[in-house]
Amino acid sequence: MGILDDAKKAIGLGTAKKVETKKTKTNKTEKEIATKNKQPWVKVLNMELDADNPGNGAFELDWNEYFIKQLHDAGYKNEKEEDAVDRWFQDVCRNVALETYQKSQEQTDPVRREDLGKGRASYE
Repeated sequence: MGILDDAKKAIGLGTAKKVETKKTKTNKTEKEIATKNKQPWVKVLNMELDADNPGNGAFELDWNEYFIKQLHDAGYKNEKEEDAVDRWFQDVCRNVALETYQKSQEQTDPVRREDLGKGRASYE
């Protein structure tokens, strides 16, 4: 098991795997429609949580070839499809976590008010 696998295990992310989705009323899947229209498509199909530790779990993803092309164009190159999607999903999760952390820090930082006189104040 490599460092990347250890990191995924530590943060509770499973590996991406490709599966088929259900058909719509038009007898075509969302994926088939997007692919026909040459549009990138990715979807979270399933999420599993560890019953003993709900902070751990895995996501099951599906995607089309145009999503892979979009990832390649964005710099997720020279890797298998599953690895590119895995790395992209980890980046999304990391960005969400960082944004959440930054917002929590902003809320916990005390706001300093300095009275400047004449009804004016400075806030830091």
